[in-house]
Formats: sequence, C-alpha cells, structure tokens
Amino acid sequence: MAYIIRPMRLEDISQVVQIERESFPAPWSATNFRYELLFNRTARYFVACVPLPENAAKGGSRLDALISRVQRLFSKSEEQAIDNQWVVGYAGLWFMSDEAHLTTIAVRETYQRLGLGALLLISAIELARERNAQFITLEVRLANVAAQALYTKYGFTEIGIRRGYYYDTGEDALLMTTEKITSASFEGQFQRLKQAHAERWGRQNP
Repeated sequence: MAYIIRPMRLEDISQVVQIERESFPAPWSATNFRYELLFNRTARYFVACVPLPENAAKGGSRLDALISRVQRLFSKSEEQAIDNQWVVGYAGLWFMSDEAHLTTIAVRETYQRLGLGALLLISAIELARERNAQFITLEVRLANVAAQALYTKYGFTEIGIRRGYYYDTGEDALLMTTEKITSASFEGQFQRLKQAHAERWGRQNP
C-alpha cells in the first residue's frame, strides 16, 4: 500500500486526535497538537495519508462502493480528510542541539501490521538526518515490547530507565538512543533496512 508522507497541518488535528485516542491511555488533546504546530519551534510533526478515490464506486467492486460511501459520510463531518487524504498515522520529533527526540508515533488500528509503523520511523530518521541531528532518543513503555523490537531493529539501544515516567499508570519508561546517525555503520544498516522495507511493502510517495 502506498502512503503519502507530508508535514502535519492544523486541518489534520481532528484525525490525529482520533488515532491518539486509539493508541494511548492518556492521549494528547487537540489543544496540545495545536500548540506543538503553532508555537513549539523545536517540534516537527508529519502524517501518513492514503488517498480516497473520488470515483471508487463507478465500475468498481463492492469494496470500492463501500469506500465511496464512507468518503461521502465523512465529507459531512470534521473528520473529512483534507484534500481527499485520510490520515492513518503520524509521528513527531523535537530538535535540541544535535539531538532529535522522537516524541510520538502512532498508527490507526485498521492500518497496523502493514509496515506503516516502520515507515514512520524511517521517515523520522530521515528528517533527523536532514536537520543535521547526530543522535535520536526516545522513551517507550516497558510493557510495549513490540515497539521496543522495532526500535532495536532500527539501531536504538537501551541506555536507562525513567522511573514513573508515565503519569497515567506510573509505569517506567525505557530510554533508548541511536549511535551517531551520520556514522558509516548506522548509515549502512539503515539503508539496508529501508531497502528491505521497500521491497516488502512497496516504495512510498515522498
């Protein structure tokens, strides 16, 4: 499946909040995201979208007809995908000195296990490289072993524990970081993983 990766816009927030509520026990509000986009100069957020075909029902399958009806339904609500784009995932980074901190990454439930989480992480790493970051750090719940496996695969290693980091449950966070993302070893492994992802899931729109 082809995804469109682009910067998050204010018009995306209602959809992003939907995914946020699906993904996290203490979700951010629309106000949080508006602040990040408008006032946090260290923040960069982007979304993954799929296009909604305008004429899906014409000469198509029952599934195409269903997609078309869903499109018309959402066209009357705040969740309408801007420019016929339906947001199915997002991620965010904070840039501080030579460090990029991955603040969030989430995928709609119906689009999970389709390579999108890895694509968002690949896009985050590429954005960090474009902005001349040297390292990428993140926190992840100790219980979230699936996310930890993804991060480890893409070169993150455990460097510590933040006790009671998640205020909603009091759960500890695992602190992870990369080596220098400009190093030859990281670059080589990243390019191999990126190529393998493209071969399995298809190349994506920039």
